[in-house]
Amino acid sequence: MILYVLRRLAATATILLVICGTTFAIFYLMPADPALGACGKACSPERIAQIRATLGLDHSLLVQFRDYLVGIVAGRSYGTGEQAVTCPFPCLGFSFQTNEPVWQLLVHRLPISISIAVGAAVLWLAVGVTAGVLSALRRGSVWDRAAMTAALGGVSLPIYFTALVLQYLLVVKLGLLPYPQAVPITADPLGWAQSMIMPWITLAMLYAGVYARITRIEMLNSLGQNYVRTARAKGLPEPTVMRRHALRPALMPIVTIFGMDLGALLGGALITESVFGLPGVGKLAADAINSADQPVILGVTLFAACFVVLANVVVDLVYAVLDPRVRAVG
Repeated sequence: MILYVLRRLAATATILLVICGTTFAIFYLMPADPALGACGKACSPERIAQIRATLGLDHSLLVQFRDYLVGIVAGRSYGTGEQAVTCPFPCLGFSFQTNEPVWQLLVHRLPISISIAVGAAVLWLAVGVTAGVLSALRRGSVWDRAAMTAALGGVSLPIYFTALVLQYLLVVKLGLLPYPQAVPITADPLGWAQSMIMPWITLAMLYAGVYARITRIEMLNSLGQNYVRTARAKGLPEPTVMRRHALRPALMPIVTIFGMDLGALLGGALITESVFGLPGVGKLAADAINSADQPVILGVTLFAACFVVLANVVVDLVYAVLDPRVRAVG
């Protein structure tokens, strides 16, 4: 098991390095000059040259990438002498718009994104898996048809449409909830929960339908296997057969997509945060794109990629626990 974990960690480090190199090259090989973005269109050529020297843009791309990696793992300084600016570990640069460290911006916005992602994930996992299991056990029934129709409808509705409908119904017409806002859970747990309910429902409606359909298909496949028939022939109680022999293998694909979905959402739910006006990582990315703030865009990209890669590592480890054969193959 230890060797399996070490191999996965080594592969993860390699993937993250490739992601860093690819995203760095994309952003720094674009026609737009980062120095011009940091200074503005009205800057003089002398000022632009000074900024390029301070940011290290007058060096080769390989040297810039080396300095960028060093900044991530150990911090770095921009400029020399008395005008040098220290960027502490982990350094992702400074925002062109606010001059704040990109890492601090990400950390400040992360609690909102975590609140949305984790709450929605719990909701869609509970609803989707439960609906899928019940539909498989009642195949062809009215419940099965109704649940799968609702799942298809949830998947088909765009996030912004669902969000606007929920705001109109729950806030404007019924007055049951306040408009979503950034409320720290430590300061006001009830206010935090009320602000998160609509984003949770919006995302859960989208993802629960996918999970319900996949769970139903995998459960039907498991129920048709020989080991399930054998377990029943041995006289095992039906709940035990369902839990140990049918549901467990059916959850393997769910673990895979859940890890990727949750990892992606932890990097920011851009549409949901933008519609509800919540200052999460996704909203930060949208604002950075609108203002062409390259360091923030690059930082959010790497941040989100790290969550996805690490989530896949966790999925691999869960696989190894659920099925020892995975360790032998890996």
